[in-house]
Amino acid sequence: MTKIAIKNTQNPTILKFEFPDFITQNESFEFKNIDEAKDSQLAQQLFYLPFVKTIYISGNFIAIERYSIVEWEEVQEAVAEQIEEYVNNGGIIIKVDENKLKKQPITVYGETTPNPATLKFVVSRMLTKNGVEFKNIDDTKASPLAKELFNFPYVKEVYIDENYISVTKYEVNDWNQITLELRSFIKLFIENGGTVLDESLIENTEKLEKQQISNFDQLDTTSQQIINILEEYVKPAVAADGGNILFDSYDEKEKRVKVVLQGACNGCPSSTFTLKSGIENMLKDMLKDENIKVEAING
Repeated sequence: MTKIAIKNTQNPTILKFEFPDFITQNESFEFKNIDEAKDSQLAQQLFYLPFVKTIYISGNFIAIERYSIVEWEEVQEAVAEQIEEYVNNGGIIIKVDENKLKKQPITVYGETTPNPATLKFVVSRMLTKNGVEFKNIDDTKASPLAKELFNFPYVKEVYIDENYISVTKYEVNDWNQITLELRSFIKLFIENGGTVLDESLIENTEKLEKQQISNFDQLDTTSQQIINILEEYVKPAVAADGGNILFDSYDEKEKRVKVVLQGACNGCPSSTFTLKSGIENMLKDMLKDENIKVEAING
């Protein structure tokens, strides 16, 4: 028997009715009236309730936006019971398009990182050649997966690179409470043909161009040497920990190297130690300059 959990959202007019399992195959649906809801008999049924304004179906939940003629406290239990009754009587929530691509089995497993707030989810296939960081849902145009992950209230940041997704969480939840849910969601999303990253939609901002070092040949010799050291010796190590490091600038007068930390490296309690005792010492040794200083700027 399916039991529905009622969850509040940041919008007081929208309430989430959560299922114990996923109810969609990496698709999100929004219905604003009964005619739009032709693929969901349940949504059509819910629209007969006079206070239902909009219905969202995604992941493991149905979210309903109400008109102001009622308060959720007055009707939420009745709505949950109606959804439970429909599902437990064998009702189909969403019609599945049989022409969809068949599942592509993959494996996903979680790896801890030096940053206790970040977990690395490793996928058994390549996802991208270019690491991309997403700090909020508004930046996720290029990644439907990242957009869906931000719908989980505990997801703070997402970083995608090579064959892994690093997820940084808020402190409100422990990993043992949410790891299985995230791992299962990522696995289902990719298996069912969901787009992890559309690299053609990555915004080519001035900041991104700078980090890609497209002007490498125009940089001074020391900056070029620093970039080569970071690429060859540092990046593989931080990638193994679910993060990334990018060269930002080198001030020849101050002997100061600025870098950008991404993924698990950003906000990691041990990142300062890594910068000073690891990267800074490496640059001092390889560049033969004891005055080199390394500092991280906000990624």
